[in-house]
Amino acid sequence: MNLQSPHLTIEMTRDIFFCKEALPLESGELLPEFQLSYTTQGQLNAKKDNVIWIMHALTGDANPQEWWSGLVGEDKFYDPANYFIVCANYLGSCYGSTQPLSERPDTGKPYYYDFPNLTTRDIAASLDRLRLHLGLDEINTVIGGSLGGQVALEWAYSLQNRLQNAIIIASNAKASPWIIGFNETQRMAIESDQSWGKEHPDAGKKGLETARAIGMLSYRHPQTFAQSQSETEEKTDHFKISSYLRYQGQKLANRFNALSYWILSKAMDSHDLGRGRGGTSNALARIHCRVLSIGVDTDVLFTCDESRYISRYVAKGTYREIKSTYGHDAFLIEYEQLHYILQSFYLENNP
Repeated sequence: MNLQSPHLTIEMTRDIFFCKEALPLESGELLPEFQLSYTTQGQLNAKKDNVIWIMHALTGDANPQEWWSGLVGEDKFYDPANYFIVCANYLGSCYGSTQPLSERPDTGKPYYYDFPNLTTRDIAASLDRLRLHLGLDEINTVIGGSLGGQVALEWAYSLQNRLQNAIIIASNAKASPWIIGFNETQRMAIESDQSWGKEHPDAGKKGLETARAIGMLSYRHPQTFAQSQSETEEKTDHFKISSYLRYQGQKLANRFNALSYWILSKAMDSHDLGRGRGGTSNALARIHCRVLSIGVDTDVLFTCDESRYISRYVAKGTYREIKSTYGHDAFLIEYEQLHYILQSFYLENNP
């Protein structure tokens, strides 16, 4: 009889990085100190060249096995048996990192509305502090979608030869007026909440519900809603889509806070790789690592043209496209296509 040893479970490690050194921000402000909540899984190999750094989207957290379960985990594409996987919760987010509800070191009271504005460049800079803390001289791959793709692209620019591969999914090199407009309407919804402006952890909660409903309309494609929310009977009120959007709004408001949503949506708006660098095309041309830019054919928020633009102007660019009815959210759903695209990219560029 041929006996095989049981498959060992690789535990995820959760930790907090405390940085006591001030972080200069693009706004000219200084964040005197900060912390980042992060997870690691797997082990560094002897060459220390197997680091996969995963970036989360707007309301994500540092556990990619929950929100990217088809791509990250044991026996998945990014298997901790083969890679050292890092994922950090962004500065400004409410899952353990420094954010508007954190205490100010000078007063001991929460920042609330005095929390400084952040850019994607600031977020990337804070992640680099964590990289140095972990002693990682080189990163094999930085990968992220949406806001995560924006931060990944910013970090790819600053990491230069310390990064081998950047995988930018359903994202862009500069925030478009379309994206900024969607984000502004969501912030207007938060502002309309009578509790907004009060120093309370739940300030803007009802407004956040509306903001999320607005956001959901941009995350999917009309065809998605036609398939999942169409009515089977004649109605004049109480439509399925209405209940769905209200539910999604309440679901987010129960796990996220409006202040963090405000800060991170502003960071998304700020994204401009070419700011102070001679424009986006010039900045992209100075990224030395291999870049895989993935678009979604039905994405109405981050368009395929924006993804193609990235691959066109970087020195070592590749463009691939996901075919899906799910719109922008396809990068969190279409695992089979992502697996094939990623596998092809690594085989072609990392023999």
